[in-house]
Amino acid sequence: MTILEMLGQSAILTVLGVGIVFGFLLIVVVVVSQFERVFKPRGSKATEEPVAPAAASAPVSQSAAAAVNPQLVAAITAAVHEYRSQG
Repeated sequence: MTILEMLGQSAILTVLGVGIVFGFLLIVVVVVSQFERVFKPRGSKATEEPVAPAAASAPVSQSAAAAVNPQLVAAITAAVHEYRSQG
């Protein structure tokens, strides 16, 4: 068996393997989508409004600022500073 024949066989096996995996994944996607259609809870909305993430620079209200423990903030700040200084 020459090197070209072995390369040809390996190419065929590679394409066959990729095809089998692709086919299996395609079957899994179809089965899962059918399960979703069959077992969908009744009365639920198909599309729900996604929750928007809070902006990082959003102003903090007075009640939220009062709920934060200043000692906890100081401890976290000191721990972060110590961690960053260790390098």
